[in-house]
Amino acid sequence: MDLEVLPSLKTNRAHGGEEQDGSARLGEKKRVETKANGEQDGNDTKQRIETKELNPIMLGKVLELSKPPEPVDGVHRRDLRELNSKEAVAGNLPILNFLNMLVVVVGNIGDVVGVTRVVEGQHHSNQVVVQLTIKHMSTMAVVANGKEECHNTGVAVVDVEFLPVHQEQFPSCTKPHKSSTKLCRTGPPSFPVEASTEGVQQQFEELVIQGQSSTSQAIQPAPQSSKSVRFPMRPGKGTFGDRCIVKANHFFAELPDKDLHQYDVSITPEVPSRGVNRAVIGEIVTQYRQSHLGGRLPVYDGRKSLYTAGPLPFTSRTFDVILQDEEESLSGGQGTQRRERPFKVVIKFAARADLHHLAMFLAGRQADAPQEALQVLDIVLRELPTARYSPVARSFYSPNLGRRQQLGDGLENMSSTAFIEPLPVIDFVAQLLNRDISARPLSDADRVKIKKALRGVKVEVTHRGNMRRKYRISGLTSQATRELSFPIDNHGTVKTVVQYFQETYGFNIKHTTLPCLQVGNQQRPNYLPMEVCKIVEGQRYSKRLNEKQITALLKVTCQRPQERELDILQTVHHNAYHQDPYAQEFGIRIDERLASVEARVLPPPWLKYHDSGREKDVLPRIGQWNMMNKKMVNGGRVNNWTCINFSRHVQDNAARSFCRELANMCQISGMDFSIEPVLPPVTARPENVERALKLRYQDAMNILKPQGGELDLLIAILPDNNGSLYGDLKRICETDLGLVSQCCLTKHVFKMSKQYLANVALKINVKVGGRNTVLVDALTRRIPLVSDRPTIIFGADVTHPHPGEDSSPSIAAVVASQDWPEVTKYAGLVSAQAHRQELIQDLFKVWKDPQRGTISGGMIRELLISFKRATGQKPQRIIFYRDGVSEGQFYQVLFYELDAIRKACASLEADYQPPVTFVVVQKRHHTRLFANNHKDQRTVDRSGNILPGTVVDSKICHPTEFDFYLCSHAGIQGTSRPAHYHVLWDENKFTADALQTLTNNLCYTYARCTRSVSIVPPAYYAHLAAFRARFYMEPDTSDSGSMASGAHTTRGGGPPPGGRTTKAAGNVAVRPLPDLKENVDSKVQTAFLNMESYSILVNPSALHELCCIVVTSTYTSERLLFQTDPYLVQPSSRCMHAQLHCWNCF
Repeated sequence: MDLEVLPSLKTNRAHGGEEQDGSARLGEKKRVETKANGEQDGNDTKQRIETKELNPIMLGKVLELSKPPEPVDGVHRRDLRELNSKEAVAGNLPILNFLNMLVVVVGNIGDVVGVTRVVEGQHHSNQVVVQLTIKHMSTMAVVANGKEECHNTGVAVVDVEFLPVHQEQFPSCTKPHKSSTKLCRTGPPSFPVEASTEGVQQQFEELVIQGQSSTSQAIQPAPQSSKSVRFPMRPGKGTFGDRCIVKANHFFAELPDKDLHQYDVSITPEVPSRGVNRAVIGEIVTQYRQSHLGGRLPVYDGRKSLYTAGPLPFTSRTFDVILQDEEESLSGGQGTQRRERPFKVVIKFAARADLHHLAMFLAGRQADAPQEALQVLDIVLRELPTARYSPVARSFYSPNLGRRQQLGDGLENMSSTAFIEPLPVIDFVAQLLNRDISARPLSDADRVKIKKALRGVKVEVTHRGNMRRKYRISGLTSQATRELSFPIDNHGTVKTVVQYFQETYGFNIKHTTLPCLQVGNQQRPNYLPMEVCKIVEGQRYSKRLNEKQITALLKVTCQRPQERELDILQTVHHNAYHQDPYAQEFGIRIDERLASVEARVLPPPWLKYHDSGREKDVLPRIGQWNMMNKKMVNGGRVNNWTCINFSRHVQDNAARSFCRELANMCQISGMDFSIEPVLPPVTARPENVERALKLRYQDAMNILKPQGGELDLLIAILPDNNGSLYGDLKRICETDLGLVSQCCLTKHVFKMSKQYLANVALKINVKVGGRNTVLVDALTRRIPLVSDRPTIIFGADVTHPHPGEDSSPSIAAVVASQDWPEVTKYAGLVSAQAHRQELIQDLFKVWKDPQRGTISGGMIRELLISFKRATGQKPQRIIFYRDGVSEGQFYQVLFYELDAIRKACASLEADYQPPVTFVVVQKRHHTRLFANNHKDQRTVDRSGNILPGTVVDSKICHPTEFDFYLCSHAGIQGTSRPAHYHVLWDENKFTADALQTLTNNLCYTYARCTRSVSIVPPAYYAHLAAFRARFYMEPDTSDSGSMASGAHTTRGGGPPPGGRTTKAAGNVAVRPLPDLKENVDSKVQTAFLNMESYSILVNPSALHELCCIVVTSTYTSERLLFQTDPYLVQPSSRCMHAQLHCWNCF
């Protein structure tokens, strides 16, 4: 059989020399005959293994962790590289420690990553777990650069081949190891805690694998999959529920079965603009298609790659192209001559892409999607729309498609994306300021607002007839136009801008009191009066929209399902793929009908309410129900409360009446709620929010403290458009006063509908530790793979700053269920981490304490402890719903975060490794599902959307992996977006029906309303918790017009609480979130935490209102986190074991 030769490693130990290239390539083959006893026959050149007290050697294939590098001469392969032994250890390359066995770790493109020991795995299988410490999850970065710059820890499962060697060669080996003849999976491996690196360097240096003169040791070729770890295969399709047919906005494509050719493109001089690159290639096609390109019509990605449907008549060719640069000038020059720009283009053959593999993948006969083939198809179908429409990232927008409506402040909406309206700059500024700009001079605030709105916007001049040159705005002048002058020669002659435009262009400037637009670079700025400039059409507005614009955007983009379906079909018809010359060139045919897909409608679950209500159980109808004749299953208690009114439109009598009705509703719903407040409602001005809150809180405490009471709740009435008031109120209540608050808008105070009051009562109840409803199946323990043994359900999300907020941190949140078997109550942790970092850095942490030594902690660990304390049992199963992960990040997130879960479990108890199911939840996708017949009332809800519970797991899903679309909610307005669930790891062995039903049923347990929600509640709570954490950051106005909410500062601009910062990935300092104030409520639980970047242990179901606090312990340096929960108890003493806390402490 054909086996790959073990790559050679040479280390010049005697002279400390540099590493040298091995003479073998991973792709080379050598025929080896292997006997049953592992000996080798023949006179082949042998590889000799010099070793000392080592077990058998294995060669591992590391799972691809990142996008492969650019191909070299069209081949994704490199020469093997050797590693100096010290670099392998000090550089934090993979440190493995498995049964004292030595492993050669090979990167996914053939690079040797390291030779080291392995710690743990299946003893006789071909799979072990590899702890990788690599930068940015890229093995190639380590090998190619050879730098000691690795910080992040990744995890990969490595398929290995035991080399056929004699037992007597390795005296330390305690049992024989058979030579494997095939790669296999024997079950989920266990992920060890941090492996010891002691002695690795010595063992590394003792291994010498010489070249062609050594004993021939070989392994099998890599399997078809480029990845050694596969996501779980689909365990069959679901069968539960009522079957139906739905339509999806997917269109079937007929693909040719032929080779596509890829060519590398090099353009000199290089330009960053894809548009210029496309213009250059377009000029080549126009001039040389018939003469030099063999009549081929290529497609181009705008960067480095060009594709054709057949071979070009050359393997490499150079073209000289000249572009006439009249329309595009962003440098700020004012020449009047058309500029010619010469380019040299080299087109060189790189590789072939076979669409046959794509067909095999879609048929389920190939493991991995052929990314190159998919990339080619994507480029082919994007070629014509790129020329027709306004490309933004991977989307296209056109004013001729769909509805185009103004959003205000100079913005307009086109297909759910805001564009800057193509107005004269004078008109744009008038809209932005909402006044006549000639009536009075601009204030400093006006100038700042204009500068922020126009920076980076492209404009064209209108004072030069047909010569419409374009410029990009870099700023505003500090002086008015009439005051600006500039030198016109080297003799010091100066001319004003007004004179220059009059004498050169015959243009009289009218608005001489306005500043000029500054274009070009800072070294040689140019000035353009606002009235000679017009905004270029098709520019996306990438800054943050204000509340008015968001409201307008939602209003104009809200389309009923039937309207959206018609718009989609109109767009496809407008694209006319059957006439697309590029699609015809490549033999691609697109069916212009929506894809019909088999679906099922899952039934709603029965919900349990308190036995004292008239209705004890309820079966939701079309995703909703109400609180009439029902009482909360566990009502909370509010003895002392008060109200502050920040709305000038609400009179005192109206505020008192509203509060009385709300208190009555809380009582009717099952809460122990005092009808009379401690103090009557008081009116305050929004600008004095901090003073008003602290004064009212102190007045209430003056009454309650002598009685030993506490203020349980603050009701706040806010204006409908309250700006930053909401965030300020929450931050003050929860970080300064330790006070639970409930905000109500003015419009609801006046309406005072029973449904609204009932929903507010639900929110208040969970904030004070109550529980609204529970699944009947949970109480009767009939939920598969949840009710049979203690199960904890996690939700996790990372929210990133808005565009333009480059200095703000990302906020990570993790929540976990705290009751079993009910799985209804959740607690969570929030932490700040590096800007745009998607991996949750603080899931598991280890740090050094001067007195106690190495201490383990982290978000997963603390929530596991909290579950044990709440239920009295250790979780025996983990279900992890992870929100906000794109498909390209699946492997990175799985390896990093699953590794953290494993380590957190192992840090609590030896051999404690409960099975984990890791599911990614995605809402940011473009899939929409429509009823097959919009007129059939049995298949749609009131909004015309598909019924809640509709699940799809075929055709539009992955051919082989375990994923599904679930529309778990009823539509209110617009077209419902189903959630996409993709299982990345499943040790619990869920069936399709079990996981789909569990997920759908959990969506009915969301605590804040009597409706099923669109994503599973743990993920929803995590999103709310991360979003809320931004309110705790002090706002800081930046020059870009965004809120620098990432850096917390005190009033005096000093350090954050405690004066500490944390180091996030990449050694970027991230200031910690502020602590929540202690709420001295008798119903608290304590969870210990010692991670500086943490802030909060929250009750996410209570958000938007947090009911938890963080304080500093008086007897240790630890920070204690509290959550209101009447069912949990505090630990009697702090942990005296080796770890900070373990199971034995509770």
